[in-house]
Amino acid sequence: MNHLDITRRPERATGALLPIAAPSRRTLLLGVGTLGAGLALGSGAATAAPPTLRRGSRGSAVSSLQQRLTALKYWCGTADGSFGHQTQQAVFALQKAAGLGRDGVVGPKTYRALDAGTQPSRRITSGIGFEVDLRKQIIIATTGGALAYILNTSTGSGERYYSGGRWKTATTPRGSFSMYSLYSRGWQNGPLGNLYRPGYYDRGWAIHGSTSIPTYPASHGCCRISVGASDMLWRGSWFAKGRRVLVY
Repeated sequence: MNHLDITRRPERATGALLPIAAPSRRTLLLGVGTLGAGLALGSGAATAAPPTLRRGSRGSAVSSLQQRLTALKYWCGTADGSFGHQTQQAVFALQKAAGLGRDGVVGPKTYRALDAGTQPSRRITSGIGFEVDLRKQIIIATTGGALAYILNTSTGSGERYYSGGRWKTATTPRGSFSMYSLYSRGWQNGPLGNLYRPGYYDRGWAIHGSTSIPTYPASHGCCRISVGASDMLWRGSWFAKGRRVLVY
């Protein structure tokens, strides 16, 4: 009998030998048949990578993303499975906090930031207040010493502009301030544009809603947030006279 084609093994205790067909060389190379796919490909099924998500995406993966953002305090409204403006703003804020590219697209690096539970460090650790991180371009809201919300913002662009008969520079002053004037009735017309429900904390500087909150400094000096975030903060009585605003 050809030893290349047949192997033998004992059957029970009788000592009788039964011929067993040996796996072919092709079977061994492909990892199929008696060896099985597990030996050739490694144990366990491969885990599918999460889908890349961006504005316009819909479905359960978006709902899961929204829930994870909310758990980490990146406000995005209701987890409705629709990747819209508010979800994009929350993704911008996460990417800024993690030091990633600010494209609003949830890919491998942004998923890793979520998995790591990325949150920015805070300087207000007691009481209630806002802090504006000019370098990261985010606003952090704290209540009772606990982190409440992280929001995307756009502050002073540093560019020159003409207003009130003279040239000025679009800057957002650093310092510790308190809100002193509020406008709750919707859009307020100002000399430099419209402000949605502003809370003024330093002369003409305010935190206010806007329809344009890019990932970079673009304002005349105010701290822009989304209209939805502004409404949320007003509902929660965050805009109040005497509210602390720390800008650094």
